[in-house]
Order: sequence, then structure tokens, then C-alpha cells
Amino acid sequence: MGTDERGTLEALKAYRREVIDPAIAGHNGRIVKTTGDGMLVEFASAVGAVTCAMAIQGQMAERNGGNSPKIAFRIGINVGDIIIDSDDIFGDGVNLAARVENECVPGGVYLSSNAFEQVRGKTEFDFDDLGERSLKNIDRPVRLFAVRPRSIPGGKPQVQAARSLALPDKPSIAVLPFTNMSGDPEQEYFADGIVEDIITALSQFKSLFVIARNSSFTYKGKPVDIKRVGRELGVRYVLEGSVRRSGNRVRITGQLIEAATGAHIWAEKIDGAMADVFDLQDEVTSRVAGAIEPSIRFAEIGRANTKPTYNLGAYDLFLRAISRYYQFTKPDNDMAVCHLSAATELDSTYTLAKAFLSFNHVTRWNQGWGEMGDREKSLWLAREAIADDSNDAAVLCYAGHALGFWGEYDRALAVLERAARLNVNNSQVLSSLGWVMNYACVDPDRAILSFERAMRLSPRDHEVALMLSGMANANLIAGRDEAALSAAQRAIDENPRFAPALRIRIVALAHSGRLDEAKAATAEYLRLDPGFTISTRVPNYRDPAFCQRYHEALRTVGLPK
Repeated sequence: MGTDERGTLEALKAYRREVIDPAIAGHNGRIVKTTGDGMLVEFASAVGAVTCAMAIQGQMAERNGGNSPKIAFRIGINVGDIIIDSDDIFGDGVNLAARVENECVPGGVYLSSNAFEQVRGKTEFDFDDLGERSLKNIDRPVRLFAVRPRSIPGGKPQVQAARSLALPDKPSIAVLPFTNMSGDPEQEYFADGIVEDIITALSQFKSLFVIARNSSFTYKGKPVDIKRVGRELGVRYVLEGSVRRSGNRVRITGQLIEAATGAHIWAEKIDGAMADVFDLQDEVTSRVAGAIEPSIRFAEIGRANTKPTYNLGAYDLFLRAISRYYQFTKPDNDMAVCHLSAATELDSTYTLAKAFLSFNHVTRWNQGWGEMGDREKSLWLAREAIADDSNDAAVLCYAGHALGFWGEYDRALAVLERAARLNVNNSQVLSSLGWVMNYACVDPDRAILSFERAMRLSPRDHEVALMLSGMANANLIAGRDEAALSAAQRAIDENPRFAPALRIRIVALAHSGRLDEAKAATAEYLRLDPGFTISTRVPNYRDPAFCQRYHEALRTVGLPK
């Protein structure tokens, strides 16, 4: 249409007149309505529908071999209940046919499993099982079949079905070449460099399956169908983007899409100056990679929660555990522990589940949900996870945080420094590193920088309250009570039930001489944790002087020792 609108319309009318309408009439079909460049057709027989569709595609393939405009149709066929309203039809049967058509390759014919069952063994065609697909606005996966002419020795089918690669057993992503919107060929290298760096950065997340650069770049300069990319590369998520330069400014946009449904998971615009192109490239890479991993993680949690509960593997149990964890209530956390324990029983080598269970014992102790033996269980799990996998940044992150919380400061710092070297773009690693520096009472300004970097990488993270509380704690250690109070309040605004933030706020108010406010905050806190005592809830900070100041502030407002 963009090249020759009038010629395309004339060709389309000719195809209707000479190919499509006669074929439909010859197979006892009825054109219910047309929809721009498409149509809805009703047949009395599924065999008639398939035979008609293949006749149309066969003739279209022949005609497209000549000099006429190359027009290709997708045809989707479904058998199902319909609602008749005058001359029109509606209902799930129609909706599903439309979704099947949307999945189809140009020039092809796809069937739903319902339609396939009606024509199996009754036609002269062969069928390729394409597996189950998640279709937009359809509440269950649908198995699709591609129709092709029966194979003849020495001959070629006229319609080739696109075969789907099986999805890996962990979240999978392809990063497509970014589009250069600047009209400047020199920016092509900049755009390609960003994509290559993002692929490398994402590859550092062991939780992700990342398609290599050579495969992703086969789509460079071509029109892209995200669903088709997902099928051809066998990925659940696709990242696409663009680069646009104006003067010395450049804007990079990126969007993360779930390939099967076309749903947008994440999107961001990043503006910068081209004065130092390499610094800008590094900044874009860090921000994109740091934001995508949490976005995929929570998309996967949502996906796992929709699966039937009778078919759960260790990975899905882990995702369900994280989902429960972030509800931040004791009953939900109890269920998270059950899921994590079940995951480690199903797979004794699942080090990430062990490490997160170790970290969760810290959370339970902090929130007043813990029990005797938490410290010993947490440390045992952390040490075992590190021994089993010392090259996974996420494992080292959770296990190192637990070690630091329970007082093994030097080993925890070493573990988390290694995790940061393994993956500098993991916001959780930076957050845990900041917290362990707090527990060890070393360099609070560096700890704050670590938290700030974590929030810059993942500004919409579910753990922002943890990061802000860490900043508040670091300011408290540095003697900056007003800054601590400000950060603690921001953390409470993010998560009013996060106990460490509430405690830090009480201490900061007490240190500032605002005892009435501190006592009112204490009353609020005790409603969340009525069994609180200073000896059983406050972390063991390495600096005795800071511990004493912290404990005195809590005793001043009436909290029991």
C-alpha cells in the first residue's frame, strides 16, 4: 500500500473476483463480512473450509510468482459455537478463528485443534503439529496445526509451515538490533554496539537464557513480527529499541515484549549527550540490563501463578515462593517457606532456592515471624549454596546477605564483592552489598552509593523499600540523623510493613530529640511486632559504639531489652 496504493487495491479486487470469491462459492462457503483487508467466512464443513483455504493459497502462490503485486494472506480456521445475529455471527468460535489467523505465517493455513480433529484423515493434505500457543484474550493455551500439500517425491509443498523451537526451561530473551532513526549511518555502529553490550550484560544473569548476537542480528534491517521472532528463536521475551540523534543529544528507547501475546512488559526512554559516546553506551547498557531482569522475573511470577497447581516443578515453586514473599505477611511468608522447601526437595541441586530460603530466614527474623533455630538454618543453607555454586551472582547475593546479617561480616563482604564482579548490573547484589557494609559498619558513604546504584538500575523494583532502608541505616551509622529519617520515611511509604525501616525511623527521631514523635512511631511499630525485644530483633552490628547508640535510642522510647 505504501509503495502503490492504487495498484494494490486493484490487485486485491482482482484476487477477490478471480480467486477468492469463486473458491468460497465452490466449497459452499458464505462470506459473512469483510474487514478492510480481511474477511470472515462461514462453512458448513471443516473439510470444505480447509480445502477452500488451500485452493486459495495455492493459486495465490502461483500468481505471486509473476509480475503482479506480492499480496499474501493468512488463513485461520476454527470449529466452535457461534451466535447468529441477522446475517452476522459472533462468539468464542469466531474470536478463536481470528486469533489462529493472527498466528499464521503469510501464505499459510493454520487450524485450531478443534478444527484438526474434524478433518484428520479426511483430506489430501498433511498437517504439522505446532504445539500449544498462548493466544491473546483466550484463557487457555490452544494447540495449532499447519496445513501443507501432501509431500510428493521430488516435489515441494507450496505452503511451508514455520516450525517453533521449544522454549528453554528458564526465561528466554532475544535482543533485536536497535533501529537507527537518525538518518546518520555513523549512528548504526553506536546502535549495534549498545545491543551487543546489552546481550553481554544480560548473559551475566544465570537466571536468563539469552540468544547470541549472531542469531539476533539476522533480523537487522528487516520488518519484524515479534511473535514470529519468538517462535523462530524459541524465546518468551524480545527486546527491541531505537536510537535517535539530534545535534549532540541522543535518545535511546527500549521495550520488552512477551512474544506469544505481544504484551509490553517494560519500556523506557534514556536521553544523553554524545560528548563521551562510550560512557553513554555503558550507562544505557547498565540501565537496560538492570531493569530487564527484574521485569522478566515478575512476569515469570505472574505466569507461574496461572499454572495449574497439580503440575509444578522446582522452578515454578520458586517463582510462587517469591510471589508470596512480596505480599509481606506472615501467612504468605509461611507459604513461601513451604514452596521453597518443596523446590529443594524436588531438586537438591537448586542452589538459588536454597540461597533465597536462607535470606528469607533473615526476613522472618527481622519481621518478628521467626523461631528458634533460624540463625543455624539460615547459615547452613547459605554455606551449602555457596559451596555448590560460587559463580552465580544471584546465589551469592542472597547467601552473602544472610552471612552478613548473622555476623560473618568478612566472608559476606568477600562473597558479595565476587557477586558484584560477576554481574555489575544486578540491583539485588548491590543492595545486599550495601546492607552487609552496614552490618559491618564500614564506609557508610560507599554503602549509600551502592544503594543509589541499585535503585538507578531498577527504579521500580519490589525491593525499593529494602534499598531505601539501607540508605537510612547507612546515614544513621554516619551520624546523619535527618538524612536517615528522610530515607526511612520514603521506605515506609513504599512498604509500611517493612520492620527495619520503622525501627530506623524510631532511632533517628530519638537521636534528633523528637521523643514524642518517636514514642508515637513506637506504638505503631508494636502493633506490627508486639513480641519485639531489642536483644532478639536488632541486627548484630560490628561496631559496639553504634550498637550502644542504637540500643539506647530504643530503650529511651520504652522498647523492652
